[in-house]
Amino acid sequence: MAAAIGAALLAGCSGAVPSSKGPGRLPAPGRTPGGRPSTHLPAPQPRPAPTIQIAPGLQGVIGSDAEGLVRQFGPPRLDIKEEDARKLQWSGTACILDAYLYPPQGGGRPIATYVDARRGDGREVDRAACVAALRQRP
Repeated sequence: MAAAIGAALLAGCSGAVPSSKGPGRLPAPGRTPGGRPSTHLPAPQPRPAPTIQIAPGLQGVIGSDAEGLVRQFGPPRLDIKEEDARKLQWSGTACILDAYLYPPQGGGRPIATYVDARRGDGREVDRAACVAALRQRP
């Protein structure tokens, strides 16, 4: 009895998969049944509009482009680009400031929509106080 059950289980593992299309292999992903590359790509998903941070003391930072931020804080310590997003970072003895820039919904130059501030040890610090501490005086 056990041998008959084992033989039935092994027969089910033969790797053959019945197909309603008859014998043959399925085309590789991204290929047409004739083996040609498929030109149909899934439609890109639209990026949602960036949420713009609004907080006291961040005027002149939020809504500024990269050039405006460099005028305020000097050259950034980090400048990271990923697709259409950009992160600029400045640091000083008081804090580290990260500014996140995204293009407006209708297109155009990326602008700062969000900032984050922390101490060198990672503890949070008031964003407006960090902006004031890092802002260059003319």
